[in-house]
Amino acid sequence: MTIHNLGEKSALFQPLAIANGGITLSHRIVHAPLTRNRGVPEKSISTPEAPNRVWIPGDLMVEYYAQRATDGGLMISEGIPPSLESNGMPGVPGLFTPEQIAGWKRVVDAVHAKGGIIYCQLWHAGRATIPQMTGSPSVCPSASVWDSPTECYSHPPVGSTEYFSVPYADHPPIELSVAHIKQTIQDYCNAAKAAMEIGFDGVEIHGGNGYLPEQFLSSNINKRTDAYGGSPEKRCLFVFELMDEVAKTIGEQNLAIRLSPFGLFNQARGEQRVETWTHLCEGLKKSHPTLSYVSFIEPRYEQIFSEDEKEDFLQSWGLKDVTLDRFRKIFGTTPFFSAGGFDDTNSWGIVESGKYDGLLYGRYFISNPDLVDRLRKGLPLAPYDRTRFYGPFEDNEFHYTDYPTADQHKAKI
Repeated sequence: MTIHNLGEKSALFQPLAIANGGITLSHRIVHAPLTRNRGVPEKSISTPEAPNRVWIPGDLMVEYYAQRATDGGLMISEGIPPSLESNGMPGVPGLFTPEQIAGWKRVVDAVHAKGGIIYCQLWHAGRATIPQMTGSPSVCPSASVWDSPTECYSHPPVGSTEYFSVPYADHPPIELSVAHIKQTIQDYCNAAKAAMEIGFDGVEIHGGNGYLPEQFLSSNINKRTDAYGGSPEKRCLFVFELMDEVAKTIGEQNLAIRLSPFGLFNQARGEQRVETWTHLCEGLKKSHPTLSYVSFIEPRYEQIFSEDEKEDFLQSWGLKDVTLDRFRKIFGTTPFFSAGGFDDTNSWGIVESGKYDGLLYGRYFISNPDLVDRLRKGLPLAPYDRTRFYGPFEDNEFHYTDYPTADQHKAKI
């Protein structure tokens, strides 16, 4: 049964406490983490001999976040690399140089000026990058060659203008040593500390979408035989250690995690999905009962496959009717968010049912800077332009900061 738009009567517009009661959201429409590749290059000229590998949040990014900030509304930043080797794409500002830290402070201040709340999502691409991007070998739990010999890196390498020209399989990752694992966790901690010092309201670890933490969780990628691999329990160790150390650094009430237990992105084809993520979630709830929130991706939502194709995968794993209910039950009173295709037609009645505590919106937040207001008033949503999701572009502002609000659109007519 479809529940029609409830507007401001919806539980989406009821307050929600996160951060173990330290923060109260005025509504439950959450700005999802969205990689947009609109950072300013540290070096204005990038050549193969002297490539630019560092990007900084500039005026355009400050404007973008400020446009979408709402009083008491939660925004989760785009994925922010905690180190140079963790960055997966050009145009993405990290949080490991003084200039980047200063740039992100401007973003945070702009969101706070609108009464908004913003969390820093820390993102490590792991093997989902290439040496031309980072200047060093990509890293992974194991030296696992990319499954498909033809799947290519999405952006032109430095010195080229050709997209999808570098096969991942041509640049296999190196296996992380235990010492390198410890350093990687320290990189996260350093970035988390910097994030809190410049005013981010909390930190979310990106533990999904086939990036480094999920590479440890995925049996087809993690082939280790030491303490970090070989069973569902051992494959969870990296995430447990990472969350433990970041929690010690910033306080677990300021810490959150994003998970995609049934995702396929970046060749995450691991088996024992239910066993692995159940052990992970039970361990996280036991060790960190006061996490700020947890954020999941819907089982049937996929970035690269249609819903029908995804259903075929789920059915092949014996997970035809799988839901997030088991994880919701494990986390109990921890605020529980979900993302994956929510819009003005399918968002209603979900929070009322107790299924989730809040919903994440991505693509429609891109094209509707006033998304919260439109949902509240039952106004139609403006369509998004998929071709402009991922920069960098010569005209970075087009379909980034130039989407009008409903009022601005009406004034033009």
